[in-house]
Amino acid sequence: MKTAAALKEVITPQKVLTVAVAGNPNAGKSTLINALAGTRLQVGNWPGVTVEKKEAVLEYQGQKIRLVDLPGTYSLSPYSEEERIARDYLLYDTPDVIVDVIDATNLERNLYLTMQLLELGIPVVAALNIYDEAENKGYRIETRTMEEMLGAKVIPTVATRKRGLDDLLAAVVEAGEDAALRRPRKMSYGEDLEAAATEVENRVHQLFPHLAARYPSRWLALKLLESDRQVLEEINLGDARPFEGAAVRHLQQAHGEDLESLLADARYAQAAGLTREVLRKPAAARVEMTEKIDRVVLHRFLGIPIFLAAMWLVFKLTFDVSSPFADWLDKMINGPGKRWIGALLGLIQAPDWLVSLATDGVVAGTGFVLVFVPVIFAMMFFITFLEASGYMARAAFVMDRAMHAMGLHGKSFIPMLLGFGCNVPAIYATRTLENPQDKVLTALLVPLMSCGARLPVYVLFVGAFFAAHSGTVIWSLYVLGIVLAVLVGILFKRTLFRGEYPLFIMELPPYRLPGMRSLLIHTWEKGKHFLIKAGTYILAVSVLTWFLLNLPWGVEHKQDSYLGQAGAVMAPVLKPLGFGNWEAAAALITGVIAKEIVVGTMGEIYLPKKEEKKEEAPTLGEDLKEIGVSFLGASKEAALNVFSSLMVVAVAFRHEFGSWKWFGLAFAYGTALAWVVSFIIYQGGKLLGWGG
Repeated sequence: MKTAAALKEVITPQKVLTVAVAGNPNAGKSTLINALAGTRLQVGNWPGVTVEKKEAVLEYQGQKIRLVDLPGTYSLSPYSEEERIARDYLLYDTPDVIVDVIDATNLERNLYLTMQLLELGIPVVAALNIYDEAENKGYRIETRTMEEMLGAKVIPTVATRKRGLDDLLAAVVEAGEDAALRRPRKMSYGEDLEAAATEVENRVHQLFPHLAARYPSRWLALKLLESDRQVLEEINLGDARPFEGAAVRHLQQAHGEDLESLLADARYAQAAGLTREVLRKPAAARVEMTEKIDRVVLHRFLGIPIFLAAMWLVFKLTFDVSSPFADWLDKMINGPGKRWIGALLGLIQAPDWLVSLATDGVVAGTGFVLVFVPVIFAMMFFITFLEASGYMARAAFVMDRAMHAMGLHGKSFIPMLLGFGCNVPAIYATRTLENPQDKVLTALLVPLMSCGARLPVYVLFVGAFFAAHSGTVIWSLYVLGIVLAVLVGILFKRTLFRGEYPLFIMELPPYRLPGMRSLLIHTWEKGKHFLIKAGTYILAVSVLTWFLLNLPWGVEHKQDSYLGQAGAVMAPVLKPLGFGNWEAAAALITGVIAKEIVVGTMGEIYLPKKEEKKEEAPTLGEDLKEIGVSFLGASKEAALNVFSSLMVVAVAFRHEFGSWKWFGLAFAYGTALAWVVSFIIYQGGKLLGWGG
């Protein structure tokens, strides 16, 4: 390897080295990217889709490096959106180097993707990640032998501890600088396959020289042998017969027509053979800790109770940790913050309407939402911990039995789990399901999952009436959503979506203790969207709400304003549910845009009433109790907000399924279900003498 000084002399600082980071899911790729990039990581979406794209530009020993995180994938055959994105980027954007992140504890399975990456002819650096766990298992990997067999540098890494990252970056820079010398070794797939591949490669050069210039020639030859549909479509051919000669016909006669399976077997054989050569395991096999834990958490009868207990613990910890910070923010925003803004505007002699807009509109609206920032971030932290530890994959597996009751499988529960964060990406995540009926049915059930936008509404009401048991009550609301999803799914499967029950196969990653740095980065990535909402359209809607509450100009009572009149029209529909006043109806109207805005609207409606009485600014819970919202009425409003759909969810339905039909069904059944559930709870509670 060249010295760092030598590398600096050869590579010009102006040249930006583009490095694609590829790997299997659960190989620690995201952790590695975060460890390398830190705060420089930019998160967006791949063009035309909602699959997350991460990029970062960093500098190592004078060389600028652009990291592009490809979606986690097991192969480059475009059977899923993630595989298509990864393959298209490697083919058409052609990075200078590929970093192949390999799970050192599961070497053979990860090497299947490595075989396909080598076929592209792009310099590869293999990062043997999670190397500490492999060492703890007693594994010894002969990296020098592995380098010779692959024709690529192999660097042991532990991303959570930043171990091996300098060596990895040095290898990347060297591979990019010495591209001609660092071409990966051509893996042999057997005499017959290699003869056929060479024949196809030669025919491509003879018949279609423009294709040879556009694609890696060996990769294209192998894909034509496989009769890869996407490749044939891209080169405008119906089949691969123009490329077939004597060697291909001999291969077909000897092994049958399914050359795709033959090539897959050859890649697996190479991966298995390489693993045997380089991996040394201890003679005495021991029962792994993961297996011991799985005997309990995946138990047929204990699995679901453990999952429910884990979710209860998440909500319990969320409120125990966040409540002091939320209370402090509440007092600061509705106390000194509001007074100082009013005083500042008074100093510049701002008109009364502007002071009211700033204090009663912006502060009361956006401020009420910002109070819940600690709650959102705390919940995201604990959910991220469960995901990174490997437990959430078990949750999908455990829920497979319940999913089967709906004619779905555990894989459908993964988008539903995502729905706890936000319904929109959860709807887009249904594209990973193979069956079109599964996609639509799962998307219809996603709005029943309580997303993060609804959490402030829950916290507001539950904190006011069940402060001592807020975690348990909110947990019960989330469970209620899951139970209703199961019941609605059973109904739909027996009426609109009849069909066979699909099988479910998924990988269960080993249990791991996530690193704190990685947890904080992922928590920030998920939680910052809430802050962006508060600073953009929630702020805009708060201002709009203030105008709707104060127009027409000179209106004395808010119920006579435009928003008050709209709320009064809707109130009779909600009266049987226990909250038939215009204030609650008005908040519900704005909640169609985003659930967090319900909280801001209530702040704008109710807080000015307190100031008119010249009373000390109350806390959220005190304010709600003082305005006389009954226990059952508040519970019903929270229940209705569990289910009513958002405008952005409507757009997601339209974009994903190409029509408004399915969103119309989701909105209609969701609203009707919410009304019926709220009616039963409220009227049943009255009969039992609970509140009123």
